[in-house]
Parts: sequence; structure tokens; C-alpha cells
Amino acid sequence: MFDTIPDMAASRAALSPGALAFRCRRDWTFAEVDAAASGIAAGLTASGLAEGDRLAILCHNAAEFFLTLFACQKTGIILCPLNWRQPAPELLDTLAPVAPRALLHDAAHAGLAAEIARAASLERHDFARLMEWAALPGPAPVPVPAGRPWYLLFTSGTTGRPKAVIQTARMAWANALNAMQATGLGAADRSVNYLPLFHTAGINLFTLPIFLAGGSSTILPKFDAAALLALCRAGEVSQFFGVPAIYRAFSLDEGVGEVDWSAIRCGCGGAPLPEPLIRLFAGLGARVLNGYGMTETGPMGTLMDPASAETKIGSVGKAQMLSELRLDGVAPGAEGTGEIQWRGPSITPGYYGDRAATEAAFTADGWLRTGDIGRRDADGDLYLIDRLKDMFISGGENVYPAEVERVLHDHPAILEAAVVGVPDDRWGETGAACLLLRPGATLEAAALRDWCRARLAAYKVPARIEVMDDFPRTAAGKVRKADLRERLA
Repeated sequence: MFDTIPDMAASRAALSPGALAFRCRRDWTFAEVDAAASGIAAGLTASGLAEGDRLAILCHNAAEFFLTLFACQKTGIILCPLNWRQPAPELLDTLAPVAPRALLHDAAHAGLAAEIARAASLERHDFARLMEWAALPGPAPVPVPAGRPWYLLFTSGTTGRPKAVIQTARMAWANALNAMQATGLGAADRSVNYLPLFHTAGINLFTLPIFLAGGSSTILPKFDAAALLALCRAGEVSQFFGVPAIYRAFSLDEGVGEVDWSAIRCGCGGAPLPEPLIRLFAGLGARVLNGYGMTETGPMGTLMDPASAETKIGSVGKAQMLSELRLDGVAPGAEGTGEIQWRGPSITPGYYGDRAATEAAFTADGWLRTGDIGRRDADGDLYLIDRLKDMFISGGENVYPAEVERVLHDHPAILEAAVVGVPDDRWGETGAACLLLRPGATLEAAALRDWCRARLAAYKVPARIEVMDDFPRTAAGKVRKADLRERLA
């Protein structure tokens, strides 16, 4: 899929120069975005950075991030977004393998940036300097190598030390085209950017695809349920993506019923949205479409068909146009269960500076291994069973925590459930159910186990029940099950 592509910001500006691209502290047209990105490209080059050099960035969500992202595409400098929730020692450990030459930061993170820059001997620039560069005359647009590393996204670390996942212009276009054909995304669309920009969803679901389509995005510094709902009520959002934790937060807000959800195309990822929440939002007029993907897939891989959203609850749909999916050990197109594997232009070429991890991630014939177990039904729709690493064996029987969690989410007192395997002298491992309760709800462990026995095989019923105030989570809202297991131990 193409060896080179045109400069994204320049091409979009040529097509719709005066249209609104971003609404942040000020409004940005596409022409203004391209001009500022070109000026920043000149400033970065003048500061001594060149193609292939890494530039770390530490900031809340802001238009300046995207200006820098497009500037890096123009120059070949590789952007490395950092998790501003992490302390300096963790960030230094994350950055060590990619060895950036400079660090860019907003005012909110000046102290943390100074500590990192000092420890790693990095040149440091703030957003004030960035905007000075934005006024410079920039270089003429040139074609962009489609497979050249554009930016790096660090995996969440739920399975160990974070790896730097290479993102390319080819991946961005494949993801955008998948989003456009799956949801009808176009220039009239409006979205809201609030998920952290060091995560693939913050960039690609759906801010970058909407930019490429000519639509606009309102940028919030970070997640704020009240601000998000206010935008939805005001009709400022036609395309929305959230993880299950976001929809749970919405469901507890009295303003959720004041939104015209029928006017918003809603997507969900990170984990399948539990059936009770799907039913709740369906009753409000929303069709929340579950999808599946990962940082390594660009991220959009599958998405549920709107016509089947309420009849095939639990499915994450079919592979999209530029994403090829197979289940290991299952014949093409056939029903069955196996590890989900991917191929296509939306797939990362690998992990930056880590040849061993790249080779381990791909099969001999070039398919990306996910470590996720999926089931395909007779219609070709995919259902996620669980992570291979999360499965545990109790009394010789395989237990997939996601199956138990789906049952627990049906209980009227439970807001969210996370199940992990813990050591047991008799059975080897047994299930521990960690629970967040709905406001005002109470729950007895013995009664919950009785409730589960009516719906699950005995070996799947959690032997241990733990009610918590909250779960340890990644920046994307996923539960850190390794941390839960450690806490329970």
C-alpha cells in the first residue's frame, strides 16, 4: 500500500484551508495547522534535530501535540509521547532504549521535564518556544515515506517492560480508511479528543482519521465526564470513542439522559462493553459498537455492524477492509477458537530498536501474534475469549476470566468486575473476583457465589470475593491484572 504518500497536513490544508480542524484554547483551521507545523519543522531542524532523531514529548492533550506530530512527519523526526502519569524514574527507564535527543513539554509538566532532561542529558524545549517556531517560514511539502517510523507508542507494560511500537504514515492511513468505511466518517463529523495522547486511542480514535477526512475535533486536556457530556448535549459530537470505564462513568451521571445519543456514533474498545451498559445506552437511543484492536494494529481491526449491535451482544464484529485476521489453527472463514493474528497495512513493522521482540511477535509467514483468544461464529463475527496470559487452570480445567466477568457484570449490585487466578493448595489455582459496587449497593460473598453457581460451572465460580474502591489501571483505563494478582497475594 504505497511507498510514499503526500504530506498529510499540507494535503488537507490544500483541500479545505478555512475549515475548522481543532478547537482547543483557540480554533485552528487546516491552513493554520499546516503553516504552524511547517514552522515547527523548521525550528526543530534549526535546533539540531534531523531525520531519524527521537523527540520526546510530555504534555496534556493540546493542539500543540498535533502540530508537533505533523512537523515530525515533515522532517522524519520520530516523536515519542510520554505518559505524564509516570514518575521520572519510570519515564527514564522507558526512554532508555530509544535514546531521544530532546524533550518538548507543556507548562504543566515543566518540573518533571526538567528532572528527566537533567538525568538523561536532553535538550529541553517548552510550548512557548514551540509557538515561536510555529511562526517561522517552513519547508515546501515533500512526499512522506509510508513505512518510515513517524512516532513511537510505548505499550502499557501490563506484560513487562514497555516496548516502543513503531507507528507509520501507512498505518495511519489504513486506520483512517478502516474508520471511514466502517462508520461513514467524513468532513461533517465532529469528535472530542480527551484520551491521553501517549496512547493509540488518543491519537487514532478518532482524532487523526477525522483530521484526514476534513472534520473537526474539540481537544480537552484530559478526561472530564461533565465536560464530555456537556459537549454531547450541545451537539458538538457526532463521533465518539470510549473505553468501558468511560461509559460506566457516563451511566452514573444524571446528565446522561439529556444527550441525543441517536445523533452520535459511539464506539467502544479496550475491552468489550458489558451487556447491561449496552442495554442502558440502547434505551437512551445509542448504539455502542464494540471493536477490537491494539497499539500494534493501528489500532482499528474489527468493529461491530450497527445493524447487529443489539442482537449480537458480546461480539466485536468483523475485520475491517484493510485488516486481515485469522485464528491460529482454524480454517479461513470457519467457525472456531484460536489465537487472533493480524496482517495488513495497518500492522506495525515492529518494535523500535528491539529486533528480538519484533521477531517474537510475528509468525514465520508474517502474521502478528496478539496473545488474545478469539472465537468466530457462523456469521464470521469475532468474540473475544480472553488473553492467553490471563487464563488460569483450576483443578485441571481452563478458566477464562472474561467469561466469569461477563456473568458478574449482570449482577445488579456490581458496577465492574475483574477476575484473576490466585494460588490454591487444593486446586492449583482458583478465581478471585475483584469488584466495584454501584453507589449504595451492598453484597454478601456467599450470596454472590450462590448466584454465580446458577450461571457457571462450579470450577469457574470465584472462591474469593474482594470489594475494592478502584482498580489499578493503565492510562487507557484497562485493569492491570498483574497488579491485582500481586495485591491479592
